Amino acid sequence: MDFNKRALLIIDYTNDFVADKGALTTGLPGQQIEGHIIELANQFLSAGDYVILPTDLHDGVDPYHPETKLFPPHNLKDTWGRELYGKLQSWYREHRDNDHVYFFDKNRYSAFANTNLDNYLRSRKITDLHLTGVCTDICVLHTAVDAYNHDYQLTIHKNAVASFDQTGHKWALNHFKTTLGATIMP
Repeated sequence: MDFNKRALLIIDYTNDFVADKGALTTGLPGQQIEGHIIELANQFLSAGDYVILPTDLHDGVDPYHPETKLFPPHNLKDTWGRELYGKLQSWYREHRDNDHVYFFDKNRYSAFANTNLDNYLRSRKITDLHLTGVCTDICVLHTAVDAYNHDYQLTIHKNAVASFDQTGHKWALNHFKTTLGATIMP
């Protein structure tokens, strides 16, 4: 019997996006999902599934990068802001040598853009993606759209995504369900 393989994506859960003093913080909404993310990561590893951490990386202020005109500098290489937030940092240190845990850099909203994510997933026969992290209406959304266009099954964990824009957050949750056919988990 062939079962679908799953992967949990923890998108951009860094100090700059979550901590109070982060450069582009979601603040309390982002901080409140920490426990859910850790719980899901443990469940996925225990089940033999994958935990993937696509993480935004910027190398200084690049005048040619489209985000430069939209957002303040964030997730800069070798800074506190780029480190994983809170308990996720220690969780990653504890599990980073596990071959089912994969951390990689990304430089666009979608975890698929300019990365090897699709190849990584297909080579491991992963068909089901569970998305968590920040920001619901930016990087989680763009990753979900690309996953949909690559024919992955999508699950969004409502209690494990957050944004600094609550209107955008609610809109994205609806869009995941009605336009991308994603399962929304409470």
